[in-house]
Amino acid sequence: MSLIKSISGIRGTIGGFPGDNLTPVDIVECTAAFGHWILETGKKPSVVIGRDARISGNLVQTLVAQTLVAQGFHVMDLGLSTTPTVEMAVTDLNASAGIIITASHNPIQWNALKFLNDKGEFISAEDGRQILDTIDRKTYKFQTVENLGYISYPENTLENHIDKILELPLVNVAAIKSRQFKIVVDPVNSTGSLALGALLNKLGCNFSMINDDLSGKFAHNPEPLPEHLTQLSEMVVSENADMGITVDPDVDRLAFINEDGSMFGEEYTLVAVADYVLSKKGGNTVSNLSSTRALKDVTEKHGHSYFAAAVGEVNVVSKMKEVNAMIGGEGNGGIILPELHYGRDALVGVALFLSLLAERNVSMSSLKGSYPAYEMAKSKIELVPGMNVLELLDRVRNAFKNEKINDIDGVKIDFASGWVHLRQSNTEPIIRLYAEATDKEEVKRLCSLVENVIQQ
Repeated sequence: MSLIKSISGIRGTIGGFPGDNLTPVDIVECTAAFGHWILETGKKPSVVIGRDARISGNLVQTLVAQTLVAQGFHVMDLGLSTTPTVEMAVTDLNASAGIIITASHNPIQWNALKFLNDKGEFISAEDGRQILDTIDRKTYKFQTVENLGYISYPENTLENHIDKILELPLVNVAAIKSRQFKIVVDPVNSTGSLALGALLNKLGCNFSMINDDLSGKFAHNPEPLPEHLTQLSEMVVSENADMGITVDPDVDRLAFINEDGSMFGEEYTLVAVADYVLSKKGGNTVSNLSSTRALKDVTEKHGHSYFAAAVGEVNVVSKMKEVNAMIGGEGNGGIILPELHYGRDALVGVALFLSLLAERNVSMSSLKGSYPAYEMAKSKIELVPGMNVLELLDRVRNAFKNEKINDIDGVKIDFASGWVHLRQSNTEPIIRLYAEATDKEEVKRLCSLVENVIQQ
């Protein structure tokens, strides 16, 4: 069991002892510290909250809401929602901040609080450090009974989110409707069933859903990776569908299945959407260091520049603003379209992807075949007591000092034939090892080179 307090929020497994796991005590103190941070900035006491459908969500949300009420806040409770919907609601409802209650792709025993600023974007590292300091020093306080806050329940926030997507000039609603796509959707028994169903209905698609009961009892590991999507793949083939669509529990990651049941590849979700956006309006792109080189290739094909950021949505967004990127995101299926908002959004990703497919009038597999082909490997190294991560990364850095090294986030080694990126996760007690090359054997070889150094 585990508890991780970081600059982006708090994440852990439900149950156990305070300070070791995500318990009611930890939830209250972290919420109170966030509330204290908002009040210290001089902003009005108003916060938007929303959650995915995981089993512990109602418990956590109740604790969060009532803690903020005890601090005198107006809490705007969206209930079951999506991460991008909560992000957009912060500005739409003129709130001072937001809290998303979701552990994203983590398994069922996990939950988390993700903190948003008044722009509906993830808080900065500096703001996160201030909140962590408040947790440690316990300098937050609560209101007397005369000054308690209250809870309201805004309506139609998801509908407003979808309507804004459909109003985007880049979304070709007419072309999508004319194609009458046949789609199988797997929202993994979470809020994607509400969001994707509403979106696809308005786009005139013919769709069926699996794992859509909102129970939070994930039918499979909720991370949208090929090994977890066999049921969806089989359904796409058996129903003779044009594609399969899946999202993670909070609907900020997006992956597709080809018409033949093969994987389009979550790394290529951003590649395809960027290709479409850049074909309509020029501009730079950004992804994180662990994302495929194919985005760089596609961006340069359109005559523009690609930039890499440290892993983490807040880092990608910061780089996007710095270079005025037209589109960006992460290779985990996260699409960020600044024209809508600065946050990963699977719903706008679906609308843009369907626009691309409809306008080009091609199959999923044909579209995938039009992009540069890379093979990627993603693995994890479990952190054990006594493991010195900094020492391990230094050993890797020194072993490959003659290669091109980027160490803004862990260590990324660019070889002539591919790359390997090694970094400590911000959300799990692991080290992530990603690698990419033009064929599987070369990926294995590059991984082995780095793993041999790690095991020394």
